Amino acid sequence: MLEMNVVPEKAVEKNTSDMYFIATMLLLLGLGLVTLFTCSASYANRIFDDSFYFIKRQLISCFIGFIVLFILSYIDMQFVRKMLPLIVIGTFFLCLLTYLPGIGVERNGARRWIRLPFISNFQPSELVKIVIVLYLANLFDKKYEIINDVKKTIIPAVSGIMLFVFVIFLQDDFSTAFFILLVSVSMFFLAGLSLYWFFSLFLVSIPVLILFIFTESYRVNRILAFLNPLQDLHGINYQINASIKAISNGGFWGEGFGIGLKKSSAIPEVQADFIFAGWVEGMGFLGVLLYLLLLGFFAWRIYLIAFRAEDRFSSYVAFGLGTSLVLQSLLNIAVVVGAVPATGIPLPFFSSGGSSLLISMAMCGLIINISKNNKKEAKYE
Repeated sequence: MLEMNVVPEKAVEKNTSDMYFIATMLLLLGLGLVTLFTCSASYANRIFDDSFYFIKRQLISCFIGFIVLFILSYIDMQFVRKMLPLIVIGTFFLCLLTYLPGIGVERNGARRWIRLPFISNFQPSELVKIVIVLYLANLFDKKYEIINDVKKTIIPAVSGIMLFVFVIFLQDDFSTAFFILLVSVSMFFLAGLSLYWFFSLFLVSIPVLILFIFTESYRVNRILAFLNPLQDLHGINYQINASIKAISNGGFWGEGFGIGLKKSSAIPEVQADFIFAGWVEGMGFLGVLLYLLLLGFFAWRIYLIAFRAEDRFSSYVAFGLGTSLVLQSLLNIAVVVGAVPATGIPLPFFSSGGSSLLISMAMCGLIINISKNNKKEAKYE
């Protein structure tokens, strides 16, 4: 298991905000906005008679996101810990509001959204991605000396995770529920839990996941479509095959955003979960390399911040939030290229959606906050 010594006895000086991390985040955000407009303009003009429909909504969310980022980059992390019980309860309450008529919003049988001012529909399960990291970081920090204690550590951790996973699953959001489970497991590993618990959780999770999948026919169909990508090319496999055609059309150099993305426009809802296909068609294989290099540098700065954090709690928070952003990006790409079954996981900073962008920027705000208190150099007496 991974052991981290994140509390040195004496530190010489503190860093300011990690400007490399901030610059990379802004670059990803800028590229995302350009890609979103290019991919959505034709569809927005056809459906809403406004080519700027999606980009205008994204810019509003971006503005709100910068306000949230600024606040979270200066907030006292110890104050966050004190308020954590209220934050957890409040987030769980927001998740329950999705079932309340008049407040909850239903789309295609799923109740994942609530109506909020300025942001047309907010998805509380996105907020859970932050809250579950804070909850586990606080618990694992407090129980560090008894990390493998069943009653005091394991049961509270698993109970908190499963409570949120279950309520999100009932919103018909299996992808987010599973994603939160993956991020939680990564934090279990970081905290140094025994491999026995990983093996036990794995054995317990298999029948639960199978049960979750087989409760809805469309989930089963997605698995079958993934196993046989040449079946039903004009039905359930249409979106993924259109995505692969767009990626192939990009070639090595790309079609260029100024020319127009002919293949990407054929992908249903390309501005959402399949926007990476539009990026690749426009920028080609070089664009893929550029994005992966940016994502790799982004991840490196985050984990550097995490391992240099001044206390264990902050280290766990930066690691968990960073893992969430990076893992979500990789999962989205895997879906777009057909490497894993289709999910509803958006691409951070690129996909259209106010909730996703707002939470991604909130995560970055907390990471920036932690970077301010990083140790440049530690001396031990």
